Amino acid sequence: MRHVNNVKKVIFDSNARREIQSFPKDIKIELGKLLLILQSGENITMPLSRPMPSIFNGVSELRIKDETGNYRIFYYIKLKDKILVFHAFMKKTQKTPNNEIDTAILRLKHMLSEEK
Repeated sequence: MRHVNNVKKVIFDSNARREIQSFPKDIKIELGKLLLILQSGENITMPLSRPMPSIFNGVSELRIKDETGNYRIFYYIKLKDKILVFHAFMKKTQKTPNNEIDTAILRLKHMLSEEK
């Protein structure tokens, strides 16, 4: 693990934070573990994380599941010292629904404009 000074800060979109708060406790615990890995600068690969270039270059989704279902958390990691968590939802279909992708794109654009 990298030195503590190199840990990236996680910034949550307020809507994504609310969505995550509604997730089951075990999903939130697993998400916390995965975010700590990302904060330390390590990469997470399949099956736990998958790139989502259809949203934006540098976006990936965390893929967490339990007996209640499949959960997806979109994050952007291309900033030097921050990870943006901008969308989260319970996935109910094989393909990510277009409305979830559209929402994710809008939230990321908003968060990136706030970073400037």
